[in-house]
Amino acid sequence: MRKTNYTDYQLITGCASNDRVYQELLYKKYFPKMIQMCYRYTSDRDKAMQIVNDGFLKVFKNIDRFEAKGSLEGWIRRIVYRSISDFFRSEKKYLRLMVFEEKEKVAESSVLNNFYYEDLIQMINHLPSTSAKVFRLYAVEGYKHREIAKLLNISEGTSKWNLSEARKHMKAMIKMRNKKLNYAG
Repeated sequence: MRKTNYTDYQLITGCASNDRVYQELLYKKYFPKMIQMCYRYTSDRDKAMQIVNDGFLKVFKNIDRFEAKGSLEGWIRRIVYRSISDFFRSEKKYLRLMVFEEKEKVAESSVLNNFYYEDLIQMINHLPSTSAKVFRLYAVEGYKHREIAKLLNISEGTSKWNLSEARKHMKAMIKMRNKKLNYAG
């Protein structure tokens, strides 16, 4: 009978030796969280699967570079997020989902037609430090406020407040950018 619970170290070692069994085990272990993160940005099952599979392909190609300076899940999450970013860069119409959740409506969505991934990253980099961290963890990486609170050693309420502040700042930056574009045009 096969062992069903493997440590991350065993999975990494097996994947690094290109063992398909270990690759499948790693995929099955982390797939649910990664697909959930992708579904935050697209409700299209095929696109989400494409993104996740592209991400895991990068994971398997680069598993020997994992330095164990953080969790394996966090490392995989960053790689899958980069796959999401790559997808959004090629599909600019989905970029607005990177900034605001689907349930939020942006009054001036025409601004987003001229909005690029690099602009988003620049905006995040201009946020106050804690707000930027909370925004990345929540809106980009798909963590819940409870998880963010533990990671950053803050309360859930503080996490929610920082997310709200980040969104306010980003909306203001988008409005300012829109005014500059309208003035220049």
